[in-house]
Amino acid sequence: MKVLVFGGSGKIGTAVAWYLIRRDDVQAVGLVGRRKAALRETATRLKSGKIKLHALDILNKQLTMKLMKGYDVGVIALPDRLTSYRLVDAAVHAGLHVVDMLEEYHRRPDAYEIEGLRLPPRMTLDRYGDYLHETAIKNNVTFMDGIGFAPGLSNIAVGEAMRKLDTVESAVARVGGIPAKEAAARHPLRYMITWAFRHVLREYMIKVKVKKDGKIVEVNATTDRETFRFNRLGIDEELQCAVTPGMPSFIFTRPQLATFAEKTIRWPGHWAAVDTLKECGLLDLDPVRVDGAKVVPREALLALIEPRLKQQKGDTDVCVMYNTTIGSRGGQKLRIDNYMWDVADSKTNLSSMARVTGFPSAIGACLIGNGLITKRGIIPPEDCVEGEAYRVFMEDIAKVGINILEEESVL
Repeated sequence: MKVLVFGGSGKIGTAVAWYLIRRDDVQAVGLVGRRKAALRETATRLKSGKIKLHALDILNKQLTMKLMKGYDVGVIALPDRLTSYRLVDAAVHAGLHVVDMLEEYHRRPDAYEIEGLRLPPRMTLDRYGDYLHETAIKNNVTFMDGIGFAPGLSNIAVGEAMRKLDTVESAVARVGGIPAKEAAARHPLRYMITWAFRHVLREYMIKVKVKKDGKIVEVNATTDRETFRFNRLGIDEELQCAVTPGMPSFIFTRPQLATFAEKTIRWPGHWAAVDTLKECGLLDLDPVRVDGAKVVPREALLALIEPRLKQQKGDTDVCVMYNTTIGSRGGQKLRIDNYMWDVADSKTNLSSMARVTGFPSAIGACLIGNGLITKRGIIPPEDCVEGEAYRVFMEDIAKVGINILEEESVL
């Protein structure tokens, strides 16, 4: 198969390509981006004759669709909604199967902080989502929506846990990328950038749909916090998590859940610091006047803090998952927990975030390309990585050293 990687010179896109070039069933990997020099740098690092470089403006729909015609599957490794929706729109019209790792359920687009997302004339957000879904079905396209870490790995783990139960009451997915403990002490917010920080701040500020008492309700992001101890896989650390919009599809695909939320994991102290930023208005988007000039608080904060959050020499990262699914089987109430503690790989020089985001999306693309996923339209991972596709996915993810522990207990 031939796979096209949008954002192919970025950290996550590089991880996608790194994985794909090592597969015998992948004949070509196209790297797409605006800057040819950056693409060449990635190609030099990967050192594979399978790599093809495509420097173009991905917002040019005609050129992008023409390129898509020469490939079997596309992987979107870009961090904003403008480029994501433009590429998805182009793919479903070009007939290209595609996977996207953005924290979004494109069938029901998020109405908050739209990041430049442009709707066709006279279309609402929901109608646009249905239009993309219907166009994909019409053109025989599979769009695996939200396949990376969260959404992605977390969806697959929770989805499989639910399939093991007769009835399900609740599911809480706790996931997050954090600096290694030593690195956390060197950065503000006890945080280090492993994903576009501008998009992270958006996730901290918007309203989030969750399930409570069987009803869909909106809550403020970063609320409903938990402090917990991660004491599996040889680790013993106290962590904290708070609600964010990392797995929005579950609200729509699993209506039987009485309780559902996705929560982002951070080191203790991070969320209190975010509260302070919010209280001071530093995450607001409404401009304020400073010495006669209009200043957007969040933009000013980004300019100040991003350099201090960048990875320093010797810094590494960790990705953590701790999911809890509760239900019953055969009349017995059960709890299924999933655990993961993944660290950066010094041999490949790939961060943990690049691994747990890039590798699942690459494997998802291969599942589609090899015919193990045949559903068409907008399909989230919990609905298409099942049965034989789930077995192959878990085998492939284990081969690259990403291991998920599952524990079942009686309540």
